[in-house]
Amino acid sequence: MYVGVFDFGSLFTFPLVGTFKAKYKALFGLLLWNQTRQQWVGNKKSEKWTQPRESMLSYSCNWNAVDDSLHGSTKHFPKPLPLSVSFSLPTKPFPVRNIISALYGSSGSDNFFPGGSIYPNPKESSLFFSLGHHVDVYFPHHKRSRFSPPIVFSGERVEKKNPSIEILPDECLFEIFRRLPGGQERSSCACVSKRWLTLLSNIHRDEINDNNKSGVVSKVEDQDVEGDGYLSRVLEGKKATNVRLAAIAVGTASRGGLGKLSIRGSNSTCGVTSVGLRAISRGCPSLRVLSLWDSSSVGDQGLCEIADGCHQLEKLDLCHCPAITDKSLLAVAKGCPNLKDLTIEGCANIGNEGLQALARCCPNLKAISIKDCPLIRDQGIVSMLSSASFTLTKIKLQALNITDVSLAVIGHYGKAVTDLSLISLPNVSEKGFWVMGNGHGLQKLKSFAVTSCRGVTDLGLEAVGKGCPNLKQLCLHKCAFLSYKGLVSFAKTASSLESLQLEECHRITQFGFFGFLLNCGAKLKAFSLVNCYGIKDLNLGLPSVLPCKSLRSLSIRNCPGFGDASLAALGKLCPQLEHVELSGLHGISDAGFLPLLETREADLVKVNLSGCVNLSDKAVCIMADLHGWTLEMLNLEGCKISDVSLVAIAKNCQLLSDLDVSKCAITDSGIAALARSNQIKLQILSMSGCSKVSDKSMPSLLKLGQTLLGLNLQQCKAISSSAVDLLVEQLWRCDILF
Repeated sequence: MYVGVFDFGSLFTFPLVGTFKAKYKALFGLLLWNQTRQQWVGNKKSEKWTQPRESMLSYSCNWNAVDDSLHGSTKHFPKPLPLSVSFSLPTKPFPVRNIISALYGSSGSDNFFPGGSIYPNPKESSLFFSLGHHVDVYFPHHKRSRFSPPIVFSGERVEKKNPSIEILPDECLFEIFRRLPGGQERSSCACVSKRWLTLLSNIHRDEINDNNKSGVVSKVEDQDVEGDGYLSRVLEGKKATNVRLAAIAVGTASRGGLGKLSIRGSNSTCGVTSVGLRAISRGCPSLRVLSLWDSSSVGDQGLCEIADGCHQLEKLDLCHCPAITDKSLLAVAKGCPNLKDLTIEGCANIGNEGLQALARCCPNLKAISIKDCPLIRDQGIVSMLSSASFTLTKIKLQALNITDVSLAVIGHYGKAVTDLSLISLPNVSEKGFWVMGNGHGLQKLKSFAVTSCRGVTDLGLEAVGKGCPNLKQLCLHKCAFLSYKGLVSFAKTASSLESLQLEECHRITQFGFFGFLLNCGAKLKAFSLVNCYGIKDLNLGLPSVLPCKSLRSLSIRNCPGFGDASLAALGKLCPQLEHVELSGLHGISDAGFLPLLETREADLVKVNLSGCVNLSDKAVCIMADLHGWTLEMLNLEGCKISDVSLVAIAKNCQLLSDLDVSKCAITDSGIAALARSNQIKLQILSMSGCSKVSDKSMPSLLKLGQTLLGLNLQQCKAISSSAVDLLVEQLWRCDILF
């Protein structure tokens, strides 16, 4: 017998998976405790106990018990325990089965699970014996183990649990991921789960540990071009989600870096938010171009994240983003000083403050386009132009509540402006255009486009012509108050003009049209007249002046008053025409077109006569005979031609590559004539609506198909589906419309 104090803490000083000797030592201590407890408690529960000064511990034990009795009770002792004061006794009961669990498979937590046998080998259980029924033990608290065992006690059998990295907290995984040796490894890890993808996408480039002390090298090393930002990605509609943005941020990092990102639309259930843009800002510092279209879920926080991480941003395009305000532009102005191109459209909450910040902080701004932003007024435009006077080259203002003040500032401070577009500015008057032209600041202006502005009058246009000596291209659309007088005055002042486009300017008459051609400078190369109903076909006696030999391209479309008399006069005035488009002119016939052909000093290259229903085979045959050897494109859609024209074309037009004979009375014989020509090498052939072309033309089309890239057989009712299938099978390189 041994009398003294027993330290239960010694039971846990050996390793969890120990030898047989260690197990025996632990069980020996438990046997001692069981005998001492029985002496104290006994079988009488109501008897009063007095605490003795010393306790006798015996080594006797029952070796005939079974190991199932190791599982005791969790109830408290009914009487105080007469232990020495050397024992440290907690108040929480701890069953023996939990001690055994701690010995052979501690999970590091306070809760243990009941299980079956603790012995991996059934024969090993015969070496140990029971401590008896209802054994309860107290022992002091110990520090929890960080080891997670692969064994879980459940029911009557032992289940082996495979250790998983998923039990690690996000902080640990973050530290692991940022120490990966290369971009390919990070991309592979991102494919495991959304959790890993989210963690990897939140790693900033500066947080990646590049110190590879172990010498481990990625199988595919990051390229030297990493960070250059030459990759482009586009997300549209349902594909525009935060998860895809995170994948883009991780995947492009090791493949050259993301340079251009376009998000068009948004997923209705899980659209792009600040979370996705945060991933882009942290993983793609090389981003230079960002476009957000119809992204109602993107707000200031998302754009602020971009500004905070993508300092190389050069182009920003915001279209219909109602949640973005001036706060975003303030952040962009502060974080992206290299911004060069800004487009804002349909952003109702962006106002003057944002533009003023950009003007102060972005000295390299070269192009701005602002459309349909009701909060942007003269103050924002004035600040932008006055601050970027020497860098701003392109300006587009559309549907804004600005006045003549903005145009006056453009005319004074637009010293570097080369392209100017003003569209639908209802509050701008004639005075604004006059002041802009007389400001003498638009000396470098080369392209000027005005649409639906009531301020464009004869006086205003003349002032622009005087104040813009280097203007080369002018486009006027829906200028209702501009007359032929203003057009002639402008022609006299704009000596450098090369191209003029007039569309839906109904006060422009035949006098204005020919007056402009007579007074324009020697540099005019192209003239376009579209939907101008003020022109009437009058037989004018043009003065004997020098012809406009510089004009090379003439386009007159859908002007019903333009007829044979105007066309004949045009032929004498412009003998150097090479590109002629006379589309939708029902008043033109062979009588007016033939003088145009006969007065040519230069040969025609491209001719579009679509919709000229009064032109016949005679005009086409003469054109093919006189200009066939230079003709490259010919459109005869809707003209009154037959197979005779196709025979002339096949004989004379050796360089013709694009032919359109849609809605013409051609037959299989005409197609056969084209196929018999060994000189013609057509690439595009359109026969849409030719009802007389049938399956008999299949051999001819197969021969022409050796060079064809496009074939239009729509509404050719005499051609069967089987014939089309044959063409599709044989002409695999040709795009066939049927």
